[in-house]
Amino acid sequence: MRIKDVVQVLDAEVLIGEDLLDQEIIEFAASDLLSDIFTFTKEGYVLLTGLTSSQVVRTAELTGALAIIFVRGKYPPQEALGLTKSHHIPILRTEKLMFEFCKKIVEVLNEEKKNEKSFF
Repeated sequence: MRIKDVVQVLDAEVLIGEDLLDQEIIEFAASDLLSDIFTFTKEGYVLLTGLTSSQVVRTAELTGALAIIFVRGKYPPQEALGLTKSHHIPILRTEKLMFEFCKKIVEVLNEEKKNEKSFF
C-alpha cells in the first residue's frame, strides 16, 4: 500500500507533501502518546495520531515515519506544517476516529492479501 492509496481509500485530505505520496508503506503506528511513538522506531511507517504539535513532527522524523495522519478532524498549527515541509514528511488529515481509521486499514490490507492469494 502506498500513501496515495490511503488518501483514496480512506478519504484523507493531503495538507502537505502531495509530491511524496508514492512511497510504499511497510507498517502503521497509532498513538496519542509521544513516548509510545519513540518505542516504534522503524523506517517506512505511517503515524496516526490526534496530537498536532510540532513535537509530533520531530518525533515522526526521528523514528522514520513516512507520513503523519491526523485523526478526529485535527488540524496542525503552522509551525508543524512548516517542519513537515523541511523534513519532507507528508501530512494528511481525516475526520475519522483513530479506531475507525485503523479498522478500515486492516480491512483494506486483508482484501489486498486475499486478492494476492487468488492471483497466484
